[in-house]
Amino acid sequence: MSTLNEAPRGERIHIAFFGCRNAGKSSLLNAFAGQEVALVSPVKGTTTDPVYKAMELQPIGPVELIDTPGLDDEDPALGGLRVRRALEVLDKTDIAVLVVSGETGVSPADEEALGRIRTKGIPCLCVLSKCDLPTGTTIPDGWIACSAKTGQGIPALAARLVAALPVGEARRIVGDLLKPEDFVVLVTPIDAAAPKGRLILPQQETLRDVLDSGACALVVKETGLAAAFPALARPPALVITDSQAFAVVAGIVPPGVPLTSFSILFARYKGDLATLVAGAKAVAALKDGDRVLVAEGCTHHRQEDDIGTVKIPRLLMAKTGKRLVFEHARGMGYPDDLGRFALIVHCGGCMLNRREFCRRVAEGRAAGVPVTNYGILLALLNGILPRCLEPFRLEVEG
Repeated sequence: MSTLNEAPRGERIHIAFFGCRNAGKSSLLNAFAGQEVALVSPVKGTTTDPVYKAMELQPIGPVELIDTPGLDDEDPALGGLRVRRALEVLDKTDIAVLVVSGETGVSPADEEALGRIRTKGIPCLCVLSKCDLPTGTTIPDGWIACSAKTGQGIPALAARLVAALPVGEARRIVGDLLKPEDFVVLVTPIDAAAPKGRLILPQQETLRDVLDSGACALVVKETGLAAAFPALARPPALVITDSQAFAVVAGIVPPGVPLTSFSILFARYKGDLATLVAGAKAVAALKDGDRVLVAEGCTHHRQEDDIGTVKIPRLLMAKTGKRLVFEHARGMGYPDDLGRFALIVHCGGCMLNRREFCRRVAEGRAAGVPVTNYGILLALLNGILPRCLEPFRLEVEG
């Protein structure tokens, strides 16, 4: 788990190493990271699950290295499952490294993986490993010859990775909406579901982005907002609340003060706000017996009044008056057969990187299923969605 001083996994560039068994993926990743991250063995199939390692890659910053199982695993019991786990990593990969052993050359499994990578539009570097050994394999044009044993090619791989990463203005959670010295109120309920001794991740990241923008922040619980608000010397530029406190906060914050939620901010930060807002409109068309998928990118202990398993189903059925069937997906699990759902309601996705969150939304749309997120849905169910979208009116209206 990330500490307060570490970049969360969802904020890191994901660099994944793919290849066949004994291609040298784990050794290469260890040499690249400068430490023993992945288990190395001459026995084929040593890596049976994806292995993650956080590190800093300058000048890019925080990245997540991922070692994956062999693409040619033929174990009759688990080989197919391991290959599937390896290929699932593509859904969160920002840049792929295909590792091919110089002893064997390119295999059909390598060619298939490279095709998948290109189809998904993922930048890819191809590496010919074990180049310190005498082989008859010719280095293809554009490939990088590397040796984990001697270090040959490792600096070139790092330089090529940095050059291959997309360059552009960094996305902001809220900082692009603020000016220096603006005043922002963050409403952060501390209830049984809150992690002991710390704020939840979206609150932490939003607070940091407020401070990075040069604005000032007041952090208050929803129970203290009524007393704090009249004491402010000037109206805040924005009030950001936990979505579960929408009803209380909307009743306290005057209509002229912009109001939104952490989850709505993450809808635009991790995904496409206009698409997720459009998805919420499907609530009006829900019918008795419709299936609703409630998806979360993390796993946590369920409280008695859990938002995903209790509050959202209860509010949604009360609002629509329909008998709905709810299914739940947590962590890395996400159903393949999305077409059977009438609506997908996703969490803010703070534990997912942007590529994976957008992939989930795109798969829903491809299956003809509208997708929205917790904050947008709760604002709708509380009758305040237009107000909460006002800070982003141009984005939503296109």
